[in-house]
Amino acid sequence: MVNVVETNKRIRVVLADDHELFRESIKKLLECDPEITVVGQAANGSDAFKLARDLRPDILFLDLLMPVMAGLPALRELATLTPPVRTVLLTADVGDADITGALQLGARGVLLKQSTPEMLFRCIRAVLEGQYWIGRECVGDLITRLRAQGSPNQPAPKRPTFGFTPRQLDIVSAIVDGATNADIAKQFSISATTVKYHLTHMFEKIGVSNRVELALFAVEHHISRTLSPH
Repeated sequence: MVNVVETNKRIRVVLADDHELFRESIKKLLECDPEITVVGQAANGSDAFKLARDLRPDILFLDLLMPVMAGLPALRELATLTPPVRTVLLTADVGDADITGALQLGARGVLLKQSTPEMLFRCIRAVLEGQYWIGRECVGDLITRLRAQGSPNQPAPKRPTFGFTPRQLDIVSAIVDGATNADIAKQFSISATTVKYHLTHMFEKIGVSNRVELALFAVEHHISRTLSPH
């Protein structure tokens, strides 16, 4: 099932979910904002891919569990599109492995269906600005899972620093633990501007573009460390 609305104005959204009532409810909510319009709806991942390919929406909201083609296989197909379509998983329940897989396949975020309308609109703006939208709780769960992938019985190998200074290693550790820029500035008695300065240089050193990618990279490469008091 595919529903398409022709329009060239406002933030263009496609909704993919196998529950029509849910799609219509989200559509009405989104279109309360005069800057947003829902240009297409799909009931499965295959149709979602076709709409994304043909309509090139600003954002695609994609349910994880759908018939014909589920969310993650749909993300694999969407990854072939150039330029990519910004995709956010909008799901009732998501496991850590699904979050990891979605990010690796190019998703720009994960939003639970029980989130508030305010979170939905903030998610849209953040993703359009090039950010990832993943709540701190989800990030924390993901980091915990990635840490658990290593065997606790094996001696810890020497951790690479990738050119990070001791202060930057402290900042990495704080970000992995879910700290905000304000938290980091307070913890280390430095200014928010200094935190942003460090983050910019850290992003450049390892080729990432935001805090989520930095946290994932840090855990996967074991470069965070126990925070020092200085």
